[in-house]
Amino acid sequence: MVSKPTSFEPFRRQTVTGAIVEALRERILGGQIPGGAQLRQDAIAADYGVSRIPVREALRQLEAEGIVTFYPHRGATVSELSLAEIGELFEIRARLETDILARAVPHLTDAICDRAGQVLDSFDKAFETEEVTAWGQLNWQFHAALYEPADRPRTLTIIQNLHNNTDRYSRLQLLLTRGSARAQMEHRQILALCRKREADAACALLERHILAAGNALIQFLAEHRASIEAKEPTS
Repeated sequence: MVSKPTSFEPFRRQTVTGAIVEALRERILGGQIPGGAQLRQDAIAADYGVSRIPVREALRQLEAEGIVTFYPHRGATVSELSLAEIGELFEIRARLETDILARAVPHLTDAICDRAGQVLDSFDKAFETEEVTAWGQLNWQFHAALYEPADRPRTLTIIQNLHNNTDRYSRLQLLLTRGSARAQMEHRQILALCRKREADAACALLERHILAAGNALIQFLAEHRASIEAKEPTS
């Protein structure tokens, strides 16, 4: 059963379904609802004071994003990825993101690069103050700012879903290891290459950046999950 949020903000200027999608997505990505947790439609509807219809629609949308999985006789649960699946997602990201960046670089402007740099400044502040909920959003805003000029909206949506699928694991890793320095350094190096319109070099660094992040995350999760299992009492 999903625990009731401590406070709510009114759902304004968006559909009820869309508001529930955003609220549940943030709670899942932020780790408030753990992987494998059952998402009971009646409990969620009661929490948010709505009927089960928009809740069911919201869960189906999150299923399409890969964040929620439906099982026969169990209903919806928060998707929990294996280490192999996480590795696969990062490999897909590396292929798609280097392709879209190569297409975007010729269309980048100084204003776009300046906006991406401002996002990185906000990212630094969020790490310093441990604003965990902002990390994934700012990381995506940086990458999206560089990719949008490619004018490939469907590809961008797929990439965003891939980010969402691994975001909660990345947040946990960064929170427990404080491993932000290398990521931010590489972000700024990628941006510097984009400013100089050096597409090949920027794409090569982006590929290394994504694959290294995936490998580091897999190693961290393997150790983290093993430590949790070791602490669990045996029957």
